[in-house]
Amino acid sequence: MAVIIESSVWEPNPYLFVFIFLSCFFSIFLLPYASKNGSTRAPAPFDHGFSSSFSSFQWKFLLLYSLASVMEGLWSVYGEFELTYRGVNREEIVSSLCVGYAASLFVGTFLGVLSDLIGQKEVCVMFCIIHLVTAIWKRISVHPSLFVASIGLSLATSIFSFSFETWMVLQHEKQGHRQDMLSDTFWLMTVFESVSLIGNQMLLNSLVGDNVKRNMFSPSTVAVFLALICATFIIKGWTEVSQRIELEDYRTSFSAYIFSDKRIWLLAWAQASIHFSVAFFWILWAPTLVADGREVHLGLVYPCLLGSRILGSSLFPWLMGRTSSFRTEDCLLYGFVVSGLVMSIVAFDYQELGVLVMLFSLFHGCVGLILPSLARLRTMYVPSKLRGGMISLSLAPANAAILFFLLQAYRKFSGNSICCP
Repeated sequence: MAVIIESSVWEPNPYLFVFIFLSCFFSIFLLPYASKNGSTRAPAPFDHGFSSSFSSFQWKFLLLYSLASVMEGLWSVYGEFELTYRGVNREEIVSSLCVGYAASLFVGTFLGVLSDLIGQKEVCVMFCIIHLVTAIWKRISVHPSLFVASIGLSLATSIFSFSFETWMVLQHEKQGHRQDMLSDTFWLMTVFESVSLIGNQMLLNSLVGDNVKRNMFSPSTVAVFLALICATFIIKGWTEVSQRIELEDYRTSFSAYIFSDKRIWLLAWAQASIHFSVAFFWILWAPTLVADGREVHLGLVYPCLLGSRILGSSLFPWLMGRTSSFRTEDCLLYGFVVSGLVMSIVAFDYQELGVLVMLFSLFHGCVGLILPSLARLRTMYVPSKLRGGMISLSLAPANAAILFFLLQAYRKFSGNSICCP
């Protein structure tokens, strides 16, 4: 007698999407009304009453940042599927990650210093050129090198982590806007980036469709157009006053303001910790969910995670309002404690899929709260002319730790392939 084994693909509960969407909607769009009811009114998003020039500047920057986020997210959303389609095995994928993080460690670490010295505009244009060249090369090459693509995209990611934020802060100060308005832009950056990644997923799904063989190179074509649009926007619409600093003056200022301040050291370690956690999460989240042969609709889990990040970021202005007793340091502390506890539960190999997705969503909600908190603390303690170098150097310990663990994984996979040909 035959035994029939029924298998089903696990999907998140549809009500979870409704809950996240409504929570984000009310958290963002009710904020101006709560701000008006406060005894001391604070600037609220979508509120044009304070300064039309600030609103124009903010929205132009967020538009540019969203386009850059879509371009940056193309590989993270579609890269694994593309590698699988091309028959790249697990050992080659890990080796490409090693090469990419090595490039981030040995080259990307110093790109922030370079941006402070030559200007953020040139480095942001470099970000677009890297994506443009990589996309064209992948589009025209029959068998593109995995290592070259990994190096280029890793360097672009390094630039993305500091350059746009640093440029925004410098332009904000140059135009004379109020310093407390920066916090508004910080949490909106996280919201717009997450929304862009969700839209990125929808765009790629519609472009590729069912005919994978025919439409496999559509993401590269999209990357070419986005890179050209972003580069044009930066070159034509960006008026940056040249404020180049001599290397010796920069080194002296960096030693005086960064290396000698214990608060900035602590801030750098916090930045490295969240970078390490998020990077390893995106490496391990899918294998964790599909462990033991489970079938999971990962394409539906992904927007839940990003939606949770949006919700976490939208809570930041509520907690940082002038009527709130929370300090930025409190938000950072609670965010790290909760995210650490959540990941500790996952580390004990909890196998219930619903609980895992809930824990992953809580982690990303904490990340959404931590990122604008770190940006606000950088504004409080780090001189703007040293901001890019401080961010890129703070990521070096995280990149070194990730590279170390990836090398251990590569040796393990290489050993298994030798023992079991």
